[in-house]
Amino acid sequence: MIVAIDGPAGSGKSTIARALAERFGFEKLDTGAMYRSVAFTALDRGVDLDDEAAVDDLARTITIRVVPSAEGPHMTVDGRDVSREIRTPLVDANVSKVSAYPGVREAMLEPQRAVAAEHDVVAEGRDIGTVVFPHADVKVFLTADPRERARRRVLQRHEGEAVDLAALEPEVAETLAAIERRDALDASRDVAPLVAASDAVQIDSTAYTIDEVTDQIAALIEEAKRA
Repeated sequence: MIVAIDGPAGSGKSTIARALAERFGFEKLDTGAMYRSVAFTALDRGVDLDDEAAVDDLARTITIRVVPSAEGPHMTVDGRDVSREIRTPLVDANVSKVSAYPGVREAMLEPQRAVAAEHDVVAEGRDIGTVVFPHADVKVFLTADPRERARRRVLQRHEGEAVDLAALEPEVAETLAAIERRDALDASRDVAPLVAASDAVQIDSTAYTIDEVTDQIAALIEEAKRA
């Protein structure tokens, strides 16, 4: 079975996909983390992000893996753990450019589909239900208010830390501006724009808890299993 969860940054895709994967014993596929890994590696290695051919070549030659651990899955590039580095504001600001390149998306497509060929998956990203798995058994388009999404993204960066949200307000404001810019880029790009599949169930998670949204999607999965 393939469960496709699409939506913009901070809508809760990763957390909810992880909860669903644990509940049903599925594999979790975070396609966004793969594009973030390409963007981070390009920045880290000094590859010009405006040089499409160079970024495409990088995406084809690096090895991106999801490595299970007691703390949860880690992203590695050529054996290096980049799980924290791919969640920085610098990567936030540049991942849309990288993920818009057709060569990068093509390089990521085969490994994404290979996971689903061997396992039941909960896949989350921005074009899962429209491009990667257009015939997914369950499709959800998850949204949330932009400010709430910015708050969630900042808390995600500081996960495991004792934080004072008021003190993080400048970071929330900066993240909100970045999210709004990225939303505009993602929705208007020519390759795999951020749009809901025509047969996706749309859920606004702003006023719901993670558990409530997880339960809503779990009900859709149970219904699909009975069909």
